[in-house]
Amino acid sequence: MDVKNNILETIGNTPMVKLNKIADGIPGTILGKMEYFNPGHSVKDRMALQMVEDAEAEGKIKPGGTLIECTSGNTGMGLALAATIKGYKLICTLSDKQSKEKMDILRAMGAQVYVCPTNVAPDHPESYYSVADRLNKEIENSFWVNQYDNMSNGKAHYLSTGPEIWEQTEGKITHFVVGVGTGGTISGVAKYLKEKNPNVKIWGVDSYGSVFKKYHETGEFDEKEIYSYITEGIGEDILPKNVDFSLIDKFEKVTDRDGALVTRELALKEGLLLGYSAGSAMQAVKQLKDELTEDSVVVILFHDHGSRYVGKVFNDDWMRERGFLNDDKKTAKDLLSKHEDLPLLTVLAGEPVHNAIAIMRKYNVSQLPVMEAGKFVGSVNDTILLETLVNKPSARDERVRDFMAPSFPVVQSSDPLQTLAKKMTANVGAVLVDLGQGKYHIITKHDLISAMS
Repeated sequence: MDVKNNILETIGNTPMVKLNKIADGIPGTILGKMEYFNPGHSVKDRMALQMVEDAEAEGKIKPGGTLIECTSGNTGMGLALAATIKGYKLICTLSDKQSKEKMDILRAMGAQVYVCPTNVAPDHPESYYSVADRLNKEIENSFWVNQYDNMSNGKAHYLSTGPEIWEQTEGKITHFVVGVGTGGTISGVAKYLKEKNPNVKIWGVDSYGSVFKKYHETGEFDEKEIYSYITEGIGEDILPKNVDFSLIDKFEKVTDRDGALVTRELALKEGLLLGYSAGSAMQAVKQLKDELTEDSVVVILFHDHGSRYVGKVFNDDWMRERGFLNDDKKTAKDLLSKHEDLPLLTVLAGEPVHNAIAIMRKYNVSQLPVMEAGKFVGSVNDTILLETLVNKPSARDERVRDFMAPSFPVVQSSDPLQTLAKKMTANVGAVLVDLGQGKYHIITKHDLISAMS
């Protein structure tokens, strides 16, 4: 009988699929390596098993022990499969930007999950790296897998993913494209492919807010490059040992928005429900298409399945909240649809300046309409108030009317966004929308930019 002894034996040998509609206009043959066919629905199953088996061989974990890992979710799932079959406990630390679906799946597989803040430095005691390190020191017979610096990560892809790609393309591959996070996939595959053919180009996909691209091009680790981003599973604010920059020919950065939109495009045009980083990788090929020819054979590795992102990139509300969709925001009223029932924040002309500051601080807004006798008579913003207080600290107890700017322009709820944009200038940061029956609401430059981007 053709029967596997356990689920771990089903890892690997994932299919290669030709991309058609989404690759229209891109020279050459564009192929997708479908890693969600692994039992844990991601490429990370390969290296998770390799890291555990190597740790067992080296005596780093003993029966009944605890595996600990900082993960974006997919490595955790691979480790959960290994832990279940091999009888280990599993603790996963994740950053709070990871999808709820990933966290729920890990818990369903028996993992204990620690959710850590994203916007902290790697060496901060609350980072998901530091929490994993601390737990490893506290728990007896535990093994911190540490996929970033564990060289068994890249080894897994040198032994399995690389050979599969070479055989599936009959050695005709010219370009390998993949999002880079821990670096194991790109480095392991690159090592194998370049041993077979040194001319194969290796392209790494990076996120804005990550350090990889600049470091690759200049050798400089620039902390100014680091800032928060939304895309999951690619990019880093550290340099993992698994990233072998000497094997990578180029890094290409992709925006959060483009990655999300192309992820949805892959589903609509190719029937491929894939993860966020798949859209980023496909978008990178679109951006670099001028470097391809009709003879190019491009393999894009698609990390995981879209089921882990149904609350994010496949959720219209989530996309709109981040300004990634603007299809239903055609007029001023559309832009206000979610909060037009909330009261308009205002300040009276006769109130002291410190009252305006208190309102702005409480509701986290940067500007307010000023009213008197039921009418709009002016406006104040954080720039005006800052200049006022710097030049005259005692002004905080004086009246708003003495420091206000002109009123915000009034537009109609049916006005298109282009009309609103024309009303805003360097000195006018918002407009008031007339909703009828004496009701108004405010739209700021930030609101408009988000809707039109």
